Amino acid sequence: MFGEKPLVFNPQVASKKPTNKQSCPFCEREGLENIIATKEDCIWLTNKYATLQKTEQTLIIESKKHLGDISNYSVLENRKIFSFAVSKWFEMIALKKYKNVLMYKNHGPLSGGSLRHPHMQIVGLEDNEPYKQIQWENFKGIQVAQTKQFEINISQNPLVGFCEFNVIVDTTDVNSLADGVKSVVEYVLQDYFHGKCDSYNLFFYLLDGKIICKIIPRFVVSPYYLGYGLAQVNDDVRLREISTELLTKMNGKSSIAI
Repeated sequence: MFGEKPLVFNPQVASKKPTNKQSCPFCEREGLENIIATKEDCIWLTNKYATLQKTEQTLIIESKKHLGDISNYSVLENRKIFSFAVSKWFEMIALKKYKNVLMYKNHGPLSGGSLRHPHMQIVGLEDNEPYKQIQWENFKGIQVAQTKQFEINISQNPLVGFCEFNVIVDTTDVNSLADGVKSVVEYVLQDYFHGKCDSYNLFFYLLDGKIICKIIPRFVVSPYYLGYGLAQVNDDVRLREISTELLTKMNGKSSIAI
């Protein structure tokens, strides 16, 4: 992941961003500006604090619930949020103004996010093409579950490591995407690493007629990755243990038939 030129960050803008120690701007909805679209509790708006040059930064406010998250939304609520977010991601892609349009989500203190209130980000890149550095091999691995609707696996060739979950669906089946991601996120926050993981990222990709969501539990980043771009991955024995743990949880709790 070292081949693409860096995004240029504006610290002057970043210094003005609100923090979790202040009142939450996403809870004070009457004060929101530059709203692009709304549907029920979801709001799509331009990011007031656009910190990256040569980008178009937008936000999806998922819910009125300040402590809401994929892990505690109902199945129906989560599906509505995913439907709204994916549709707006596709809208920005359809504009054909950007070399790439990224959608991602931060959750937790180690995820890189600044505000707790649940939101996703959709960012149009004017110059950068990160897909050039991503291969299908990054989304293949030990299979957890496969149905007619989706595939869930654990990367054996991760982008960062150690444990990266991939949910893969057809572009028309956003409900299955939402359900699969919800199952993985619940496992990550409640069971993975003995329940000590409190942060994760979601990264969304559009490849060969498929939507892929990569779920990465977040801890301190490995020095091998920071210094040399070398990802680390658990051995196959541990990956298969994690696969079994996740599948058992899905069979016991999820509304999805596996």
